[in-house]
Amino acid sequence: MERKEFLRSLGAGAAFALAFPCLQGCSKDEVDGDLVEEPTGVDFTIDLTSSEASNLSENGGFILKNLVVVVKNLEGEYVAASQVCSHQSYDQVRFVNQDGGIFYCDVHGSRFDQDGTPLNQVDGAAAKALKVYNTELNGSILRVYE
Repeated sequence: MERKEFLRSLGAGAAFALAFPCLQGCSKDEVDGDLVEEPTGVDFTIDLTSSEASNLSENGGFILKNLVVVVKNLEGEYVAASQVCSHQSYDQVRFVNQDGGIFYCDVHGSRFDQDGTPLNQVDGAAAKALKVYNTELNGSILRVYE
């Protein structure tokens, strides 16, 4: 029996009951995060000795500030990128310690190199680069700016 015949034999109510959970699983209502605009005019500092910056003491650590992901990458360099994914503008971009360290958005699986280059341009993932900001270290003060 083919799928169409099977569903027809169940009737519309049963087909809806089977399909509804699947449709709900794909609903944007369940996304953790918000749709936001990419930050502009980014220019702020972080005192690396402060408690706010404690995650930046280890390579691979990151913090979120002003819709920016600030990272101390696996080589010990500071990198900053937009927390807002270029795919559909969800604020869920984070840094993950895989493939040498990448930016990752768990809403649709978009992955970006540390220079913002999209790493997966298929299956609905981002094809547009992630915004990357400049960083400048002066003593224990890290500046993140456009």
